Amino acid sequence: MRTSNLFSTTVDGMTPEVAYSSAIEQAAAVAAREVSSRELVLAAASRIAEMDTDVNSVVRVDIDAALAAAAEADSAVAAGQDLGPLHGVPLTIKDSFQTKGLITTSGAPELADFVPEVDADPVARYRSAGAVVLGKTNLPIWAGDVQSFNDVYGTTSNPYDLRRSPGGSSGGSAAALAAGLTPLEIGSDIGGSIRNPAGMTGVVGHKPSYGLCSARGQIPGMPGTLTQADIAVVGPMARTVDDVELGLDLLTGPDDWHATAWSAELPPARTTDPKKLRVGAWLDDPGCPVSAEVVALLETAVRSLDELGAAVDVDTRPTLTFEKSVRTFDELIGAALSGGWSLSELEEMAQRDHTQGGLGVAHAAQRHRSWLASNERRLQLRKRWREFFTEHDVMIMPVSPRPAIEHDHSMPLTKRTIDVDGEARPYTDLMAWMGLTGVVYLPATVVPVGLTADGLPVGAQIVGPFLEDRTPIAVARMLEQTLGGFRRPQGF
Repeated sequence: MRTSNLFSTTVDGMTPEVAYSSAIEQAAAVAAREVSSRELVLAAASRIAEMDTDVNSVVRVDIDAALAAAAEADSAVAAGQDLGPLHGVPLTIKDSFQTKGLITTSGAPELADFVPEVDADPVARYRSAGAVVLGKTNLPIWAGDVQSFNDVYGTTSNPYDLRRSPGGSSGGSAAALAAGLTPLEIGSDIGGSIRNPAGMTGVVGHKPSYGLCSARGQIPGMPGTLTQADIAVVGPMARTVDDVELGLDLLTGPDDWHATAWSAELPPARTTDPKKLRVGAWLDDPGCPVSAEVVALLETAVRSLDELGAAVDVDTRPTLTFEKSVRTFDELIGAALSGGWSLSELEEMAQRDHTQGGLGVAHAAQRHRSWLASNERRLQLRKRWREFFTEHDVMIMPVSPRPAIEHDHSMPLTKRTIDVDGEARPYTDLMAWMGLTGVVYLPATVVPVGLTADGLPVGAQIVGPFLEDRTPIAVARMLEQTLGGFRRPQGF
């Protein structure tokens, strides 16, 4: 724990040291009466007003509600009450999660005035831990892109380079973390929406094993929808691995329907000793070529584990192919997202050439028999990964084939392209390395491993066995300690 001097100037303004302190540090300082929750709220709101103009990550602030919650938090400290692990810590929430009393739009104009009456489950769990909700962060409409822009709140930019996107769909969350506007966030991930922005902004994100954390109350679907989509998960984002693990502990567990009969207790990491760690590394593939600069940074990360004593194998692979895995992802995400189209649109899609399209669009109108076949392929792939993890503890992979892209809002998104070492590649390649593991429900932790020559962050995707989320988190902590972790963008 840092000394009280760290928080001594909070009332007059949030110093960079306070702005970039962790949620765990802030909660400890509140509990120790080194700083009040009220002071943290006022300082955070002031920093958002000062530092977020060009980034546009925090799109709504409710200072009155935050100060009221902070007053309750400070009274609890004064009364010597038991305090939660986030007691009095102000933080922001991705705008796809319904937040009681605070407009929640998911970037959709038709929800521009929607005020939820209850919190989504993930928001409720952070609040139950003592967190003070200060505001909401930006995303693409319906959380449906790997950039973050919409007609309600505009475009969010990357703090490392304002010409570039922070990724998506949890791009506002990631940008706010990188800019020192919040210490902890909640992301969602169906096609990489935690992992992509974490990698592009140099923060830490964890995509949990499927089904581990309740996402009830997220938009989409529309408010009141109870369906939780296939592949989709919610998970924590932060600047430190410790904060991400705390966030996962808080988010883990069933919704109240299932809590009657079951609970979740994650097993410990297979090892926290790098000398006992078995690492696979899949750093490039012809199915989705990765830029040389990204591969070089990933190789440095893998080499650092080797130097710590880990058993590293750069040639090992599960007994499956990249192409088949990504094709299965494309088929199943199309089905999972099909509720976003009208019946007439689906009928029109059904007549198309199904070799065209991306992000599963070509498969949104598939027959249920086709889905059953794709799901069986998924289960076969899951079996291959399970066999792989009998010999290895984690697989280290790219997050995306390149660092943060420049803003590109052309439509349709499936016609966009990205540049990878001078080659124009499909825009949907940004999701391929994440779809590879997301479709099989595996946990994955993204941790920063360095900056490119242009100063853009690169993250490593550390994939672990199903329901063994603490194992990739433990390896992320090793890399954080060895490589230095989060690096503050210039000017912040």
